[in-house]
Amino acid sequence: MVDFHIPPFLQGFATSAGLIIAIGAQNAFVLKQALLRNHVFLIAILCSIIDAALILLGVFGFATLLETSPLLLTIAKWGGFIFLGYYGFRSFKNVFHPHALEMDKKKIKPSIKKIVSLTLAFSLLNPHTYLDTVVLLGSVSSQFNDAEQPSFAVGACLASFIWFFSLGYGACFLGPLFKKPQAWKILDFIVGCMMWMIAIAIVL
Repeated sequence: MVDFHIPPFLQGFATSAGLIIAIGAQNAFVLKQALLRNHVFLIAILCSIIDAALILLGVFGFATLLETSPLLLTIAKWGGFIFLGYYGFRSFKNVFHPHALEMDKKKIKPSIKKIVSLTLAFSLLNPHTYLDTVVLLGSVSSQFNDAEQPSFAVGACLASFIWFFSLGYGACFLGPLFKKPQAWKILDFIVGCMMWMIAIAIVL
């Protein structure tokens, strides 16, 4: 039976929360889909599970994966650049096409397959995800012994689940504000800027 240790649990929770809450492409995607009420639970659970899996990889010995593979890191960087650049372009395009912002009124929702694909892309085509969850959390967890690391991992994973579900369902309360096309234009412009800034940052 694995013993539970409070200090590493709290440090894992705090470190993970600090990394996840930072504004990024994945959070922007979750926020927008939540405002549109597009499969909120599915997106939140997928993001949480992916983050948890990467955290476990980092904590239990795979933190050196990207550090020792320049080719893999390069592929991840340019894959993320292309994906985020394209998504940013689509966001800017929506600013000038109001009809694209009325999905909630028409009750048109993307298919589960499309939502899963987008969620996987936003979660996995960003090298910062690996650097934060695998490398950084893996490095922080190395200060604890083998008996304490599981508690650190639990805390880090719990922070991820709490954040994505809070972001997803908390955003739903902002729905009335985003019934106005102007609000969507502003959000799409901000998201577009954010995507392009992140895309540029990951290849510099």
